[in-house]
Amino acid sequence: MQSRITLAMALLALAAPMVAKGPETTIRVVVKNQYDKPVENAAVILDFLGSHQIMKLGKRKPIHWEVKTNQEGVAHFPPVPEGTVQLQVINSRYQTYGKKMEVAGEEKTVEITLNPPQKQYSAHPPLKPADPPK
Repeated sequence: MQSRITLAMALLALAAPMVAKGPETTIRVVVKNQYDKPVENAAVILDFLGSHQIMKLGKRKPIHWEVKTNQEGVAHFPPVPEGTVQLQVINSRYQTYGKKMEVAGEEKTVEITLNPPQKQYSAHPPLKPADPPK
């Protein structure tokens, strides 16, 4: 009985790598500023929104990566399943960038231009000055 269990486990271990994966895309993100200069050390966040999720202990685990851009303003991600992804780029000196997009093919390069921050806007009128101390 023990040998059958060992044999079954060995066959499962050999068959696991043979399970066909769907097509995957390697994503490269290039981040520049409004002057076409690279933005280094920007946080680039990638979330896979498609139906191919990693199953762990019977629960879906979302595919999520966070990387930083290098000195050339480039961030590389490992292959993700083809489908819809959400991409965010965050840097304290620029406006946050966010976009949902479809990825397909072996490789995809996404070029992003970050804009400088805008002035804050408020729908409320400015507060009146404080009364001077007596």
